[in-house]
Amino acid sequence: MNLQQLRYISEVSRRGLNISAAAATLRTSQPGISKQIKLLEAELGVDIFRRSRNRLEAITPVGRRIVAIAQEVVAQLEQIQASATASGAESQMSLVVATSHTQARYVLPDIIGQFAASHQRVSLTLRHGDPAQIRAMLLAGEADLGVTTEAEDHSSSLISLPCRRFERVLVVPVRHPLIRVQRMSLAAIAEYPLVAYEPAFTGRRLVIQAFERAGLDPKIVLSAIDADVIKACVERGLGVAVLSEVTYDRKRDNRLRALRLNHLFEPSITHIVFRRQRRLRAWEYDFIQLCASNWTRGRIDRALAQAI
Repeated sequence: MNLQQLRYISEVSRRGLNISAAAATLRTSQPGISKQIKLLEAELGVDIFRRSRNRLEAITPVGRRIVAIAQEVVAQLEQIQASATASGAESQMSLVVATSHTQARYVLPDIIGQFAASHQRVSLTLRHGDPAQIRAMLLAGEADLGVTTEAEDHSSSLISLPCRRFERVLVVPVRHPLIRVQRMSLAAIAEYPLVAYEPAFTGRRLVIQAFERAGLDPKIVLSAIDADVIKACVERGLGVAVLSEVTYDRKRDNRLRALRLNHLFEPSITHIVFRRQRRLRAWEYDFIQLCASNWTRGRIDRALAQAI
């Protein structure tokens, strides 16, 4: 028995007993995998897989136990290799994150602080852009990860992992008439000028679509890429704004009020995005898990396997 054999049966199981797919992933030949599986079964004296006309049909009961152990061994081995790589190459490690101003200003600071504390020799760079620019940076290899609320389909070239959910709020000056409205409506909001994100941003598009579905045409008096600029304009009475709740802080924005709109607009969802064909490095797994603790290394790997 050897680790390669354990890796083979683990990958064949993950690929739904498709030896060709396992061979492609492991960059080896289909006959080679078949031969090593048979050698392992002969050594153990049990059938791991049930066959029909030389094709794998199912995993036997004892095979399920063996495969489960093999997968655990392979996962532990990968963690050992990742730890060794991270320890030996940390001085050359870097991470480039492409993101929007809103994410960089309101979502990422705490995450970056935790990451920097545990990866002191990693050089971290943030690059700002709108969703299209973030996508372009990822595809060109100018960024390793993207953090964005962009929700378009990236199935052909990028992987997108949903991380955090934020409701939308209506931001108004402290004495604005809309504060007295008991149940907010799109029609009530449309009575006032709107300060919005620039057209390239998903947040603006989703907000405008909601008004259009209701047969309303809000008057947009100013567009910006920066939530702080938008709030400053609202504070000066230029209009009202629909923003993510993460951009509003009651103590800091004490001249503004945020009114909940979860009954009118879909929430904004932050995604981690990266190129489909690239291999994630150990510290990138760590950064993703800091963004969303449910995205463990194992779960990320399963998402990658399913996307191939």
